[in-house]
Amino acid sequence: MNKKIETKEIVISGLLLASGILLPMVFHMFGMTGPIALPMHIPALIGGFLLPPQLALPLGIITPLASGILTGMPVMFPMAVIMAFELGFYGFTASLATRKFNLPTIPALIISMVVGRIAAGLTVAAMVQLFGVKMNPVMFVTGAVVTGLPGIIIQLIFIPSLIYAINRFLKKASIKA
Repeated sequence: MNKKIETKEIVISGLLLASGILLPMVFHMFGMTGPIALPMHIPALIGGFLLPPQLALPLGIITPLASGILTGMPVMFPMAVIMAFELGFYGFTASLATRKFNLPTIPALIISMVVGRIAAGLTVAAMVQLFGVKMNPVMFVTGAVVTGLPGIIIQLIFIPSLIYAINRFLKKASIKA
């Protein structure tokens, strides 16, 4: 992980961060709520496939916090904090799965989604212990998966297709992300 960060990776990070803030606003304009469509998850997951772990992790952490500060969505505490861990682990895990373990996109995506949900549950458990937050970690994760099922389906269809198209484009353009 001592690889030098390239300018294009910083640009990709910035674009995905902006997408992570703007996409939920667009979804809300069309009446789709964040917990159902999970629009902020998409840029964090894409970042995991396009960026090294040392950029994918902070992208996932910063996105919900920046969105919470700039738009009020998600509410900073506890949701933005929970999502910071969840999305951070999404990106980090997807990046490691594809770059270090050479997993194909779909298995890497599924593994990163599971790891992110586990991170969210552990974050809730820590908040219960440290801050007395009135949430049940298991119920939180179960509820997030059930409520977010439409968004999860969108991610499983959209993200592998998009990653394939991006990689194909970059290969033709002779630049590798």
